[in-house]
Amino acid sequence: MSSAHDRAVLQAIFNPSTPFGDIPGLNQEEELTDDDSGFDVSLLRQAKELETRGVMAAEAGDLPTALEHFSQAIDTLPQRASAYNNRAQTRRLQGDTEGAMRDLDRAISLSRGVGRTACQALVQRGLLQRLARQDDRARGDFERAAAMGSEFARKQAVVLNPYAALCNRMLTEVIGKLRNPMDSETQ
Repeated sequence: MSSAHDRAVLQAIFNPSTPFGDIPGLNQEEELTDDDSGFDVSLLRQAKELETRGVMAAEAGDLPTALEHFSQAIDTLPQRASAYNNRAQTRRLQGDTEGAMRDLDRAISLSRGVGRTACQALVQRGLLQRLARQDDRARGDFERAAAMGSEFARKQAVVLNPYAALCNRMLTEVIGKLRNPMDSETQ
């Protein structure tokens, strides 16, 4: 038996033109949070501060400093997923795809595939897999992130869905025949 959320995701995949406001159960990404309750409060505060500095450095274009701050945050609290996800973004921007993939795998593992960091890491990993032409793996990550409410991931999953592509192609042919019935008679 599927849940309302499962039905909403399927509706979005097979009916990509449906407005998001009309699909109950989606658009949850903004509400996702990470569970930081199991960490030492002092170490958590320190790791978050280092991540903030890393984000600021990355936004200023100073990627080596950003990478350093994210690595320090990981050293401070190695079981927290967020810094791995942020460091992966920095590594990707520096062209280190392998390092980015390792960090994304670690972020997804540490987050147990739930929460905001997991959603973001799945989207990033899906994008890297798509660039590497690993579309089946990318689609899997996008579908998981879409189930968490990522609109971007939902759109990517639709693009990579072979059934949706087949349906779109068939629909295009039918509409073409309806618009130009004389063309279909001559074939």
